[in-house]
Amino acid sequence: MSYVDEVIEQVVEKNPAQPEFHQAVKEVLESLRVVVEANEEKFRKDALLERLVNPERQFTFRVPWVDDKGQVQVNTGYRVQFNSAIGPYKGGLRLHPSVNIGIIKFLGFEQIFKNSLTGLPIGGGKGGSDFDPKGKSDREVMAFCQSFMTELCKYIGADTDVPAGDIGTGAREIGYMFGQYKRIRGVYEGVLTGKGLSYGGSLARTEATGYGLLYLTKEMLKTNGVDIAGKTVAVSGAGNVAIYAIQKATEMGAKVVTCSDSTGWVYDPEGIDVAALKEIKEVKRARLTEYKNYRPNSEYHEGKGVWSVKVDIALPCATQNELDLEDAKQLVANGVIAVCEGANMPTTLEATKYLQDNKVYFVPGKAANAGGVATSALEMSQNSERLSWTFEEVDAKLQNIMVNIFHNLDDAAKKYGFEGNYVVGANIAGFEKVVDAMQAQGIC
Repeated sequence: MSYVDEVIEQVVEKNPAQPEFHQAVKEVLESLRVVVEANEEKFRKDALLERLVNPERQFTFRVPWVDDKGQVQVNTGYRVQFNSAIGPYKGGLRLHPSVNIGIIKFLGFEQIFKNSLTGLPIGGGKGGSDFDPKGKSDREVMAFCQSFMTELCKYIGADTDVPAGDIGTGAREIGYMFGQYKRIRGVYEGVLTGKGLSYGGSLARTEATGYGLLYLTKEMLKTNGVDIAGKTVAVSGAGNVAIYAIQKATEMGAKVVTCSDSTGWVYDPEGIDVAALKEIKEVKRARLTEYKNYRPNSEYHEGKGVWSVKVDIALPCATQNELDLEDAKQLVANGVIAVCEGANMPTTLEATKYLQDNKVYFVPGKAANAGGVATSALEMSQNSERLSWTFEEVDAKLQNIMVNIFHNLDDAAKKYGFEGNYVVGANIAGFEKVVDAMQAQGIC
């Protein structure tokens, strides 16, 4: 049995009931097979892959808090510190009922390669809780965040582990967590990113993941002789990533006709109204059912269906495994030319293969959505230097990082004979830097 197959088998055996983690490991290691086989004897002797797929540390803890009725609630908190070979652990905190250790491990594993691709000195980690901030009062969210940070603060620090936002964790939640960290540890440091502008946050951080997705998508299309202007785009999701992806795509001359949330999706043939979407989601924190009040000619549909519309480009920006094989078949039948992931692993392995087999340009999330963590690392730099850059400065750095990510993964794919396979290219480009650092630092 090959070394890659052995390690995949070990991961499945040692991490039962963690399908998302199995999926992430399999996707990465399968695409690294050509590199591993060229170095198999040395990698096996150093147990390099085993060290790569096993977190350096992982923490699980209870989070008790009191709701507005005086009832004590208990959630579970997680932090997985996966790999620190190239820098302190960096990765978001996801607050969502679906969160479990397997999902946090899959996200943390992906984060290793995503962070490596940015070219910045940050390692891979992830955390979160099965707490759902939806429908909670500000006081309840504060109570949870303070309890969560009371435990998490033991394991993080500006030079150790720097968490950020993710699904369910926005500026409000980061603010409450930062305040509690400062209160307990007695230090004012850049321990969290995604902070408010008044206390160390970075301009352009809110927009970064969505903007970065479009900067990379545009560069990828341009490299293949395609202009994004005039193209029709489907976007899933209606959160931070989706909103700013829609905004930037529109600025680039494309027309985005869909968005979605957990209850349904919107089709607007005239193009999604970003101002209306922001008011519904960021101000009112309401459902997309309200969108028709702003745009009477739009359509609202319950359930799934965002990928059924005929478009040129699809940008999944919601959550893992949202785009399955049937969706991929529908997109291909409708003539899609490119799929770039704004969320973490939103496309199933079967769907990814089908898209690639049908010559659709496909860029995985670890590359396409790296703009968020890249700007978080820029926020860390600003915090360390006690200064603040302008929006234009941060945006220019972000654009440069995303363009470089695409060309690095494109070059890696060509180097190993996989031209046009951006999944293989992204994994190899991210892997090579991490492996060089791991080998230089000895067995640790």
